Amino acid sequence: MTDPTFPTASWARRAVALLVDWLASILVVVFLVGWDDYTSQGGAEQFYVLIAYVVESAVLTTLAGGSFGKLATRLRTVRVDGDPRPLDPLRSFARQIMVAVVVPPLIFRPDGRGLHDMAAGTATVDLPTWRRLAGRA
Repeated sequence: MTDPTFPTASWARRAVALLVDWLASILVVVFLVGWDDYTSQGGAEQFYVLIAYVVESAVLTTLAGGSFGKLATRLRTVRVDGDPRPLDPLRSFARQIMVAVVVPPLIFRPDGRGLHDMAAGTATVDLPTWRRLAGRA
C-alpha cells in the first residue's frame, strides 16, 4: 500500500468521532427496540448497537466519505492512492468490520493509519486536507 503524502487526523478527533457514532447507534437501537428492551439483562440489543454502527459507518463512508461521527467532527476517510472517489461498499464494510473487532485500530503506523486503514488502503484526514486532496480547496 502507498504511504500517504498528507497529514492524517489526530487520534483524539477520531475518538470523538467514534463516540458520536456509538451514541447515534445506541439511539437508533433504542428507537427500534425501546428503552426497556435495550437495558434488559442478557439481551441482544448491545450486539444490535454494533451492527448499527458497522452499517451506518460503512454506508455513509461509501456515500459521503465518512461516518456520521466523522462528518460531525469534520473528518473524512480517503484513499491513500490519491483516487478522489469514495470507497466502494465492499471496502467500506470490510474496513468497518475491522474497526468493530477493536484490535486493528489499536495497531497503527507512525503515519497515523491503523491496520484497518492499511488493509483498506485508506487514511482518515481532517476536512481541509480532504478538500485539498479532492481539489475543492
